[in-house]
Amino acid sequence: MTQGERIPDEEWRTIVGNVPLVSVDLVVQHEDSIALGKRANDPAKGEWFVPGGTVQKHERLDDAVHRIAEEELGVTVEIERRLGVYEHFYDVADADVADGKHYVPIGYLVTADSRATETDDQHADLRWEPTPVDTDDLHPYVRAYLVDAGVATDAA
Repeated sequence: MTQGERIPDEEWRTIVGNVPLVSVDLVVQHEDSIALGKRANDPAKGEWFVPGGTVQKHERLDDAVHRIAEEELGVTVEIERRLGVYEHFYDVADADVADGKHYVPIGYLVTADSRATETDDQHADLRWEPTPVDTDDLHPYVRAYLVDAGVATDAA
């Protein structure tokens, strides 16, 4: 299997069922707003979430950030800073496994070269939220990113 090649479903179920997934999640800013995509699939289906995805084998983290910004939003980004390492636990998964999904995402604050208007098939909708963002109605995992990035109303 080479980098970028899709993992067959049976192998993906084995991976999701047995190991945490390393991923990058992006707080994408353009001017005075942040991109949020409405998740179209599990986990967190129906939630407004930051763009993100799993890191591929032999892919550097910074390269994953740029790939995901391009794939999910069609934009080029500049990395401002790494926000930190997080833990996400979900009771459900896109793969047929009984105990859900476990991610170890690395959060990044990035600046987009333009404002995306469309997103990939993982998202049902896209919105640009003016900063500072009111995080009251957002998923707790998203809230943590926005607070750490300093773009939330409750950011210290």
